[in-house]
Amino acid sequence: EAPTNSSSSQDATAAAAAAAAAAAAGAATEQPAPAPRTNMMPRLQSKFCRKCGGSMAIVQPQGDAQWRHVCNSCGYIDYFNPRMVVGCVVEHEGKILLCKRAIEPCKGLWTIPAGFMEIGESSAAGAERETYEEAYARVQVLSQYAHWDIPVIGQAYILFRAKLASPFTFSAGPESLEVELFDPASIPFDQIAFSSVSITLRHYLQVTGSTQLIAKCQLWCSFAI
Repeated sequence: EAPTNSSSSQDATAAAAAAAAAAAAGAATEQPAPAPRTNMMPRLQSKFCRKCGGSMAIVQPQGDAQWRHVCNSCGYIDYFNPRMVVGCVVEHEGKILLCKRAIEPCKGLWTIPAGFMEIGESSAAGAERETYEEAYARVQVLSQYAHWDIPVIGQAYILFRAKLASPFTFSAGPESLEVELFDPASIPFDQIAFSSVSITLRHYLQVTGSTQLIAKCQLWCSFAI
């Protein structure tokens, strides 16, 4: 039987135990790294507390990586989160439904029917509602089509593919000056209200086969997506 070195074995065991103890102690005392701050100090959006009516201030609460609206009196934190815009790319007999805006921003320019999602509705239901409000058009949502995040203005867009539904009529709602079905070749890209809509329409025409039109269009975006 080969001899063993008991002293070396004991030394190795003791060293391993010491290393394990040191690692455990380090894990117990080490504090997790703070979450990165993802935004700069925002402008004050609300001057008064919705709970007690006290004045609000922009504060970074302890343990929070974000700046928050905090009441100076009761400490209530009023959270401001991104807003969801929902709408439809409506197609009928190869044409796209567009609305000329009657309100600012971008009054007089064309866009797809879209607007802010309401509490109590799904994104698809909100897109259908906005289409009816702006174009008095009943639509059938087919699928989700595009999702654009626009952090610089605190908005996210969810846009759906849709088709006109019975009775297949449309007209200008209170937020529209005109509503019209456009052939792909006649869409007024130089008069589209929002870059997100322009990008969506170009991509839509590209994937539906209108590649010649896309080749003539210069893709650009005036904000960070």
